[in-house]
Amino acid sequence: MTHVDAETAHRGGRSQRMNWLRAGVLGANDGIISTAGLVVGVAAVGVSREPIVVAGIAGLVAGAVSMALGEYVSVSAQRDSERALLAEQQADLARDPEKECAELAAIYRHKGLSGDTAQRVAEELTAHDAYAAHVDAELGIDPDELTNPWHAALASAVAFTVGAVFPLVAILLAPDASLVPVTVVVVIVALVVTGTISAALGGAKRTTAALRLVAGGAAAMAVTWSIGQLLGLATA
Repeated sequence: MTHVDAETAHRGGRSQRMNWLRAGVLGANDGIISTAGLVVGVAAVGVSREPIVVAGIAGLVAGAVSMALGEYVSVSAQRDSERALLAEQQADLARDPEKECAELAAIYRHKGLSGDTAQRVAEELTAHDAYAAHVDAELGIDPDELTNPWHAALASAVAFTVGAVFPLVAILLAPDASLVPVTVVVVIVALVVTGTISAALGGAKRTTAALRLVAGGAAAMAVTWSIGQLLGLATA
């Protein structure tokens, strides 16, 4: 592997890790906001702490399972598509290797290499490992690093659960007279932290990202609290 290839692989691996981290932060945010909205809405009805905790735990479990299932289905579909493309590329190479070599040279000409250089690069890469060269240049896929849907599902479930723990702990530990205010404060702090981390990972403005998340979380809690209040009045 040349120095350039090693550097490209390093960037690709780092990019993949950053994507996983961002996905984890987003899953945690989902757990924070959805669980907070649920427990605040139930608390607004005026019930005791126990039903609120039960509702929060039920929401955590349901949300984590939903996240895991959705991620599993999504990643499985993506991996199936990638495998189909890889099989098609392998069949094309077996059927007409000269045509595939010409296509590879055309790709490198399009990237800025001269005709002679592009042809030489294509031939050398084809001689070394035709399959690897073509799937990298044409598809941008590494056959050895296809995302595992089980890993993705587990990561999503864990991230959601970690986020959901914050409002649940607030409900469990807050005084009876201030369940909702304490939960709101804890949720806002958690969203500021996760929003800052997400912005840092993505290179965005941290203040803007944190404010965006806080606004969304506050809106969700306000809506569910209002609905809980209305239901409480209707059943009083």
